[in-house]
Amino acid sequence: MKLQVTIPDYVQKVAKALVEEGFECYLVGGAIKDMVLGNKPHDYDLATDALPDEMINIFPKSVATGAKFGTILALTPDSKGEIHEVEVTTFRSEAGYVDGRWPSEVEFVVEIDKDLGRRDFTFNAMAIDLSVANLDGSIQEQILGVYDPFNGLTDLNLKVVRAVGTPIERFKEDGLRAMRACRLASQLEFEIEEETLQAIKKSIPVVEMVSMERIRDEFMKLLLNSPKPSKGINLLKDTGLLGIFLPELLETVGVEQKLFHKYDVYEHSLRTCDIAEDSVKLVALLHDLGKVRTDTKDGHFYGHDSVGAEIAGNVMERLKFPKEEIEKAKKLIENHMFYYPHITEDMEESEKERVKLNEWSDAAVRRFLRRVGEENIDDLFRLRLADAMSNPSSEYDPKEIAKLQAHISEVLQQDMALKISDLRITGDDLAEIGIERGPMMGQILEKLLDIVIEDPLRNKKEYLLEEAEKMM
Repeated sequence: MKLQVTIPDYVQKVAKALVEEGFECYLVGGAIKDMVLGNKPHDYDLATDALPDEMINIFPKSVATGAKFGTILALTPDSKGEIHEVEVTTFRSEAGYVDGRWPSEVEFVVEIDKDLGRRDFTFNAMAIDLSVANLDGSIQEQILGVYDPFNGLTDLNLKVVRAVGTPIERFKEDGLRAMRACRLASQLEFEIEEETLQAIKKSIPVVEMVSMERIRDEFMKLLLNSPKPSKGINLLKDTGLLGIFLPELLETVGVEQKLFHKYDVYEHSLRTCDIAEDSVKLVALLHDLGKVRTDTKDGHFYGHDSVGAEIAGNVMERLKFPKEEIEKAKKLIENHMFYYPHITEDMEESEKERVKLNEWSDAAVRRFLRRVGEENIDDLFRLRLADAMSNPSSEYDPKEIAKLQAHISEVLQQDMALKISDLRITGDDLAEIGIERGPMMGQILEKLLDIVIEDPLRNKKEYLLEEAEKMM
């Protein structure tokens, strides 16, 4: 097959340097798949018969930490002077995989076929010979032939993910490939070819050897790059992969929500994740995990928000997420059930009076901001909307958020304190009146903040010092 391709100038520079030294050079990997599908590639990987030492001589400005395995990163400027990393790898075969991920034996070969044969999926095992390409630095489209020994083009047309060669052997070599198969099927909206699918189910022991950090990264790619992450999550569930890193989600399967919900907890979680914005995709998936442990069997899940926050925190710790991301997720989940009373035009007068009795004061809004964190408010609203919109039985009115946003905007224009650093008093001031630094000082500062949140006009140094002395 001939393919119209556009090769960036910095990639051409690397390829040209290899070709001029008498070496073969092929464009390989996912870039060709992306081009065939009409997408712009994110990375351009090259394969060559040049040995690592020879590549280092050709590209003195390179990162050679992977040279043992035949890979260097050639640091090359584009026409605007911006430096890019181009991965160049010697044709190789691999054997003796350890830890479910890394080959203990790498043999450099001279044939592109053997190199393509070690790759994961057929549509990633195609190559374009750049020795016949126009490498003059122009970035116009040119027509080049695609070398496709494993029928990757056919599988792209069929919309299937198929392992190269014997599927179980490919998955035994690298446990992350099973995760990647599900991610690619979800991302591309493809199906997984049957033999490949069955091999994934048999490769669980190898996947269990992969580090949680790598599993996390692959899973987040699935969530953020899939039109509907639920497709990939269901593949992970059906193949047994989900139980390796997120068994808590499996526990939600079949947990009925008899009141106010059409779907069980698992299906609702997936639907919420599908429609949630990227900034809350993961939280949307995890937000109802607490319902398993708070299920009263009559449709109620009292306290599932706080219980779920702790469970989600444990999940994210297992997956090695940064502490600040974990704390943010816990805050969002713990507060996602907020209700802001508001009057609507269709209400009866008696109902309007009832709502007025429960209206949030400015102090209540300040407490809400303090509890959630001003920086997390927008994401909390995104989670709340996704949660409601995924439930056809929900009586939720989006005007609730609009009304609360307007109230928050009014409160934020006031001179107020939401955190201890906003107080007109410091630890040094308390130390001067005899309060020892430590837990007691922290407790006093928290109580002073509570006073100021209720009444911002009390945020005055003299008044706060008086109150602190009383607390002593």
